[in-house]
Amino acid sequence: MTKSDILNRLKEGNQRFVSDTLQYDLQNSKRRSDLTSGQAPFAIVLSCADSRVVPELAFDAGLGELFVVRVAGNVANTDSMASIEYAVAHLGSQIIVVLGHQSCGAVTAAANGGDNGYNLNHLLSHITPAIQASGTNASIEDIIKKNAEITANDLINRSNIIGSAVAEGKVQIVPAYYNLDSGKVDFL
Repeated sequence: MTKSDILNRLKEGNQRFVSDTLQYDLQNSKRRSDLTSGQAPFAIVLSCADSRVVPELAFDAGLGELFVVRVAGNVANTDSMASIEYAVAHLGSQIIVVLGHQSCGAVTAAANGGDNGYNLNHLLSHITPAIQASGTNASIEDIIKKNAEITANDLINRSNIIGSAVAEGKVQIVPAYYNLDSGKVDFL
């Protein structure tokens, strides 16, 4: 599939999810058996760890189709970036979707500030650039979208593997926003 085909596949899958017409393809014992020899996911999704956001369902994808990396606030930290580098370098994935979502608790916590403990403060520090870039009157939803855009750029600028793959036209990164209320994914 081309990158355009993959984006269309994701959009069509999301439309099926929104309209409650999931196909449930590639989710059975035969598919599990087929995948024992390896994987070749067509897309990578850097998603929030929020339990309400399930990329495999939101894109009506089967086993082995998406390489999903989940971390609160869908941030590009060392571990999430290394996982994405693996999929780019070794699995041939051509699309990376950075999937922010409505009412993100991590972005809200970062915007509210305060001391959330060492580990969470460190994680939330990755969201600070989106808060600063959004301006003082920005809504949480605007900051969430800006965070997805900045994270997409971070993947290019902070990873030689990902940056080179994008520069060579092998990989495309697309920030997106998942609407909790409708299930629709808006590609930004």
